[in-house]
Amino acid sequence: MVNVRAAINARVGQALSARGEFAEFLRQETTGGFLLLAATVVALLWANLAGGSYHDVWQARMGFGPSWLHLDQLSAGAWVADGLLAVFFFVAGLELKRELVVGELAGRRAAVLPVAAAFGGMVVPALVFLAVSRGAPGASDGWAIPIATDIAFALGVLSLAGANVPASLRVLLLSLAVVDDLGAIALIAVLFTRGLAPVWLAAAVVLSAGYVFAQRRRWRSPALYVPLALALWVCVHASGVHATVAGIGLALLTRVRPDPDEQAAPALRLEHRLHPFSAVVVVPLFALAETGVPVTGPALGAVAGDPVSQGVIAGL
Repeated sequence: MVNVRAAINARVGQALSARGEFAEFLRQETTGGFLLLAATVVALLWANLAGGSYHDVWQARMGFGPSWLHLDQLSAGAWVADGLLAVFFFVAGLELKRELVVGELAGRRAAVLPVAAAFGGMVVPALVFLAVSRGAPGASDGWAIPIATDIAFALGVLSLAGANVPASLRVLLLSLAVVDDLGAIALIAVLFTRGLAPVWLAAAVVLSAGYVFAQRRRWRSPALYVPLALALWVCVHASGVHATVAGIGLALLTRVRPDPDEQAAPALRLEHRLHPFSAVVVVPLFALAETGVPVTGPALGAVAGDPVSQGVIAGL
């Protein structure tokens, strides 16, 4: 009996060890980068060899949620871009706040550079777009397209360099990309979003305050935080603001300094647990859903002859 029990314990230990090794493999930056590139290649091949099925899959209505929230009108691609990508922004926001509070960007002077660079990264592409598009039809609205940095792809490509990238460079680019995206989302919400819902925005603020209260009371139960996060996402989405703001907002409200009796602060624990899911599931799915563009002669010719497309390309 003792030998059997010892054998069982050994097998359980091996299984847990294997799970730990697999999780560490998934946490490696290069793993997420390779999966991102692989998903991009698959999306391009799929869209150009069977474009009809590609668009049918990602534009299909999911029919999830009550109609008064308009969630039932979201397509599969929208659920990836608005829903799953909020998890990615939550993880990126956790890392950014940790660096701002206790890391490389702690202190006002250290944080000035990425904020100033992000501001320049919004203004200059918009000016380049306006100069290249030459006032063509649609140019008055198209300037907002190149001001946003696609943070998921930026960090995914950066991760391919692995340990060769200095930690300070990654932190700088992460903070620049997040601040840039927040600025772009704010501009779009203020200038281009029609029909903002103040009641839903107020509900999102109340839920955010509840999250802060729970953090200060040191409550740790996922049974509290998961429903709260989902409700906040629903409120932000229903308000008319891009739903990924919910992920960034929650990350910036998460505690990053550990208590004396804690091995790690909540921000570090959440980042460690969610990073594999973000890198292996969220970002590759986002690439699969968003990069399936036709690369054909007529399509490229249309882009080359369109001043607005030229302005977007030059601005990016």
